[in-house]
Amino acid sequence: MMYTAFIKGLLLGMMLAISVGPVIFSIIKQSITSGHKGGFTFVAGVSSSDITMVVISQLFTELFRSLLGFKKEIGIGGSILLIAIGLFVLFFKKVKMNEDGTLKQEMRKRDYLKIYFSGYFMNTLNPSVIAFWLVIATSVVGYSFSYRLIMFATCLTFVLISDIAKVLLAGKIRQKLTLKNIHIINQISGIILIGFGVALIWGTLEFAQKLQ
Repeated sequence: MMYTAFIKGLLLGMMLAISVGPVIFSIIKQSITSGHKGGFTFVAGVSSSDITMVVISQLFTELFRSLLGFKKEIGIGGSILLIAIGLFVLFFKKVKMNEDGTLKQEMRKRDYLKIYFSGYFMNTLNPSVIAFWLVIATSVVGYSFSYRLIMFATCLTFVLISDIAKVLLAGKIRQKLTLKNIHIINQISGIILIGFGVALIWGTLEFAQKLQ
């Protein structure tokens, strides 16, 4: 039984790890422009969000289910956040280089806090993430606590490890990038985030219209 929980958690973790969304692009972008610490900080925010989702979905299933009643509001909020971050990255994010060609990093504690919370809220204000955890929570509601603990712990651990791997991989790429290339990456990342934001708000409004 516990072996089944481990396998199920592993499969869920793989599903989350390979899913394409704004978070994966932001992990890579933060790792390239802010270094390993910035990437790990963003990943910590995303991981904290997932843990929050799991805890709420298990302890307050009905409350968690009621959040879907605010799918329109959450979707619009998430869309605005993505578009705002995308616009900032596209037009205002500046990248500086040292004389030796390496990226200049002048990160303060508050900068890391901003990165952490941007990861947390980018993941939390995504209706598809809420729906995902609700479906999973509902599917295992009749199982024992130990089964659910192993399944969710395996899933979250796998996702965290895969996100850390993305940060390390982006760090290797980062060492070979020029200022011009990093600027292009920032622009592409900004456009992708804006695109996800527009797509999310379009999908949210379309979904709300169908319910009327």
